[in-house]
Amino acid sequence: MRVTDVLACCLLLAAPLAAQRPNLNTASRAFVAVDAPVVALTHARLVDGTGTPAKDDQTILITGDKITAVGKTASVTIPADARTIDLTGRTVIPGLVGLHDHMYYSSPVSGSMKIMPFSYPKLFLANGVTTIRTTGSVDPYQEMNIKALIASGQAVGPEIVVTGPYLQGTPNGAVAMHPLASAEEARRLVRYWAEEGVPWFKAYTTISRDQLGAAIDEAHKHGVKVTAHLCSVTYREAVALGIDHLEHGLFASTDYSSGKQPDRCPSSGTDTVFAMLDVNSPEVRRTIDEMVKHHVGLTSTLAVYELSSPSRVPVDQRVLDALYPDVSKYVSDYYTKGRTADDSLWRRAMKKGMEFERAFVQAGGLLGAGADPCCISAIAGYADQRNYELLVEAGFAPEQAVQIMTANGAKVLGFGDRLGTITPGKQADLVVVRGDPTRTPSDIRNVETVYRQGIGYDSGKLVAAAKGMVGIK
Repeated sequence: MRVTDVLACCLLLAAPLAAQRPNLNTASRAFVAVDAPVVALTHARLVDGTGTPAKDDQTILITGDKITAVGKTASVTIPADARTIDLTGRTVIPGLVGLHDHMYYSSPVSGSMKIMPFSYPKLFLANGVTTIRTTGSVDPYQEMNIKALIASGQAVGPEIVVTGPYLQGTPNGAVAMHPLASAEEARRLVRYWAEEGVPWFKAYTTISRDQLGAAIDEAHKHGVKVTAHLCSVTYREAVALGIDHLEHGLFASTDYSSGKQPDRCPSSGTDTVFAMLDVNSPEVRRTIDEMVKHHVGLTSTLAVYELSSPSRVPVDQRVLDALYPDVSKYVSDYYTKGRTADDSLWRRAMKKGMEFERAFVQAGGLLGAGADPCCISAIAGYADQRNYELLVEAGFAPEQAVQIMTANGAKVLGFGDRLGTITPGKQADLVVVRGDPTRTPSDIRNVETVYRQGIGYDSGKLVAAAKGMVGIK
């Protein structure tokens, strides 16, 4: 069989199987901890993703791939044939929805934007991320194939929402991205990949207004959407062009850079601009108001921008263990040098970014979250968990931070009626955490079991399978 025939088969598999409980092969089944027709999770502390306060002594009943009952343990009728699991001392949250979760990793040791088809799906799932949007792809066909393998049970991982190739202008410093030469070329690229089944595109830093406007218009004609990591185009310009979503919170906005030229990134750095920004100023409020008015959502990626202030990045041994040894040494050196780094300006900028996200939500904006697991210590799953800790540090209530990372992400993707909250009728995507992340945010790291479509996966086994692989495969 030709390679093109294999590819066609994989793509055909992706759509019909995505919403069905996978029929796991032997290799995938080795990671399963719980698989029964009916499962009762009893005596758990529950954060249900709606933003309401956590509840104690709750029981969640799972039948097949659906949540069929939720309530006080004494009030839920548990069928006699159910597998009952006592979760005393555990907290259950919805599966995380990573809105900016690439499938690639970069390092000076292993290479730039190298796709991680083996390690990343396992690490996302192991750490509670049950749905991802890749939000900038260097190989959409490979991502489609991975999505199909997971959906058919031939591999384990999250549900994958594939994005098209980066919509990048000139100059272009990334070999993995094709620089657009015109608005018509932007249309042609969007048209081709939309017809291939890609539901989202991501515009990048040097795209022009004409190219971005053409891409948005063409995407909407095909019923698909566009998000962006901007620089040459401002947030307000993108909103006026009809963009659907924006990435990186405050940190990709050039609306406040003095002397910015049209269709050009500012010539000077933005760290000072962000550090000195008055988030309550009329100019910033105008940006937020226009985004909210036009229903443009925003993705928080605090974990990856924290890397610019290394003195505040916590050492995570789990990350070092997951990395290929030579890459692990590189990141270990980053941690060591970071302890004495002079990064006070970026520390201030981080606080402004947090303040901007709070203001956006307070104004009625839809905030989701993603890890951007691109590099250094920001890798799949672990960076998503760090996002939760940073959202709580930013001033969001723990339950609200969970909502941002679950229900809000599902709503952005159009999946809100299917997943994102622990509600009867929703897909059984759940995370069992030892401890209580509403009281101790770092407990979000203590993942024991992750349920996706009603099947419970052993976090420890998934982590062990990916050990030493990030940066290589």
